[in-house]
Amino acid sequence: MKRLFVIFGVVALSAATTLATLRVADTISSDNLTEATHSTSPFSENAATDALFAASVVPAEYPDLTYAAENAVKAVVNIVATKQVEGRQYFDPFFEFFGYPQGGTQQREAKAGGSGVIISEDGYIVTNNHVIEGATKLRVTLPDGRAFDAKTIGTDPATDVALIKIDASGLPTLPFGSSDDLRLGEWVLAIGYPMELQSTITAGIVSAKARQLGALNNRYGIESFIQTDAAVNPGNSGGALVNTRGELVGINTIIKTSTGSYVGYSFAVPETIVRKVVVDLKESGVVQRAVLGISFRAIDQQFIDELGDDSDIKEIGGIYVASVAEGGAASEAGLRKGDVILSVDGVAVNDSATFLEQIGKRRPGDEITLKLRRGEKEITTKATLQNKAGETSLLSPESVDVEAALGGQFETISEKSAKALDIRGGVQVVKIKQGGLLERARIKEGYIITHINDRQIRSIDDLARLTDKIRSIDGVYPNGRASSYMIVE
Repeated sequence: MKRLFVIFGVVALSAATTLATLRVADTISSDNLTEATHSTSPFSENAATDALFAASVVPAEYPDLTYAAENAVKAVVNIVATKQVEGRQYFDPFFEFFGYPQGGTQQREAKAGGSGVIISEDGYIVTNNHVIEGATKLRVTLPDGRAFDAKTIGTDPATDVALIKIDASGLPTLPFGSSDDLRLGEWVLAIGYPMELQSTITAGIVSAKARQLGALNNRYGIESFIQTDAAVNPGNSGGALVNTRGELVGINTIIKTSTGSYVGYSFAVPETIVRKVVVDLKESGVVQRAVLGISFRAIDQQFIDELGDDSDIKEIGGIYVASVAEGGAASEAGLRKGDVILSVDGVAVNDSATFLEQIGKRRPGDEITLKLRRGEKEITTKATLQNKAGETSLLSPESVDVEAALGGQFETISEKSAKALDIRGGVQVVKIKQGGLLERARIKEGYIITHINDRQIRSIDDLARLTDKIRSIDGVYPNGRASSYMIVE
């Protein structure tokens, strides 16, 4: 009983203490509640510390993403591309035992999924080139469940952007925003169809801009990706990167991962490039790529370490002009080897990605203002950009991207190799891609192209300048055997 009494007494005392505390708390007004709380803080030594402590406990305000999400998701679609791929034939050891031929490969049908963004009410959809590349059939499913067959309007492997169209009207669209106005830390949404999950929305912030990864294996590849930490997975490719106003600021393209799935960062083609490529493809079916006519290198610490003494450049920043193509836009504007480009139309260019984006979003015939450093002097000059054929006019719809049409990867052969084969130069086929003219003509890797349409090809630059439809290919194999091919369409 005594023990129970003691326990009861403790409980009663505790209750009384609590009641007293509540009564004291009731007497503290809302105006001095913060002051009373701070007075007990171990960090409270002066007013400045109190103010800092008060700020640290105020919850962060997050943007309302519901408007952007609910409207943008209506314009993002699922794309299923049907492709022909090579697969091994069935192997039967019974037939092999009796000497019948076995093995080899055969064509089989495979399907791959991606995303796309509706940009016009009459059914134009932007997506990634790698989503639809090599497809024999494209099937587009809208968020409302309707499905359409789509046709390809045009593709651009250099930016990994493609434009397709479905036969529909009155579709919800996603307006273009401005990727130039994006700020580091700004909230963005990634919308797509990852892992066969319909209309999936993830959020993150802009982690970096003008990011270059070396992922686009193309001579004219333009990489100036927006990096975000919004979750993007296989199937998100071609989907929308949206700002808080519900505007399209990029097309989700690549994830950097060691597992094949999202592990932290994703990358999108910026709106400046997407918009330009889409307009070109819609208007003429061919990308109007602007060329300045230089080879260059960003002046970073590695440049300073390797070439700083030879070039007499001691400070990081700018684009070093390594060579100037004769008759090109840069040559006509008076640029020289050793010049340092500081800005393009007032935009500072301190890395290759930013420089490529500034040139890549323009067309042949556009005039740009270049700020240069030449020795100790700063010079401002204007350059009129050219097309790949060395002209300031736009390419016609009949113009051909010869490298893409051939379907391969190429290298200019060395002077030593050319001399050994008794030729004046050429371009060697180092890889053959499926579906191109090289594959259809059964040209083998290692073949050295010396002429196309009877025009001499000494280097990749010569190859790039061609815009006519390919009618004939002449060249030689490394063993000296000459071969010619007539292209019949």
